[in-house]
Amino acid sequence: MKRLFIIFTILLCASSLFAQKPYDEKADGLKQIDQAVKRASQENKYVFAMVGGNWCKWCLMFNEFATTNENVKKVFDDNFVFIHINWSKDNKNPKAMERLGYPDRFGFPVFVILNEKGERVHTQNSAYLEKDNGYSEKEVISFLNNWTKQAVTNPSKR
Repeated sequence: MKRLFIIFTILLCASSLFAQKPYDEKADGLKQIDQAVKRASQENKYVFAMVGGNWCKWCLMFNEFATTNENVKKVFDDNFVFIHINWSKDNKNPKAMERLGYPDRFGFPVFVILNEKGERVHTQNSAYLEKDNGYSEKEVISFLNNWTKQAVTNPSKR
C-alpha cells in the first residue's frame, strides 16, 4: 500500500508538471511578437520571449519557476512583457524565428529580449541559468536585471 501511494504521488506530480500548457501551439509567433512589442512600448518595458514548446520539460519547468517564484515574478512583472513563442515539429514559427535571430540554434528554452521597438537586444541560452535539477533564482534575477530597459539604456543607474 505504501508503494502504491508513493507511485501515485510521483505520477500526480509528473502529470501536474506536464498538464500546464503555456505555449499556444497554433499561434502565429510573429503576431505574438508584434502585440507584445506594442504593449511593451505602452508600458515602458522590454519583451521577454521564451521560445520552446509544451513538449519541452525545461520550458515547462522555467515557466512554473518564473510564475511561482515571487522574487523572479516581480522582476518580470516590473520590467517585461513575457510571451511564449512556440517551436515544435508541427509549428516551427519560421517568421518568428527569423525575427528573433534564429534562437532555436541554442536549444530550448531559449530567451530573447526585445526592446520597445522590437529590436533584438539579447539572446540567452537557458542552460547558463540552471542549477541542479531546476533554475537558480540568483542567476535568473541577475540575468533579468542586466537586460531591463533601464539597465540597457542607462547602465549607470543599475
